[in-house]
Amino acid sequence: MSDSGLRLIGLRGATTCPANSVSAIETAVAALIDALVERNNLIPERIVSLTFSVTTDLDACFPAAVARRREGWESVALLDCQQMAVAGDLKRCIRLLAHVWIPDDHLPCHPYLEQASLLRPDRLSHD
Repeated sequence: MSDSGLRLIGLRGATTCPANSVSAIETAVAALIDALVERNNLIPERIVSLTFSVTTDLDACFPAAVARRREGWESVALLDCQQMAVAGDLKRCIRLLAHVWIPDDHLPCHPYLEQASLLRPDRLSHD
């Protein structure tokens, strides 16, 4: 990116779904992306890529397909993958890793929504 004063960083985030349905996944992904964009003042031109991972109990639709429908996101590289299955892991969880350009003076905000906030108790007071 040629803009001065920007740095490339990775942002993490996660949320959970109440059910394994297209509408529940679409709603959860939209809320997660909205939080990521709003809390980090992102515009599509500064989003390089997003990788979504989902637990094995979510297979009704692809999170990247939900993101792909967003206006201005035609050039954002999107990928879905399955989260590693670990005993006792959070159920119906969608995680993301985003590579974005943000201003040097911006403090990154990693959104953890719904039950996924339990994954990062250290961030509860920051987000």
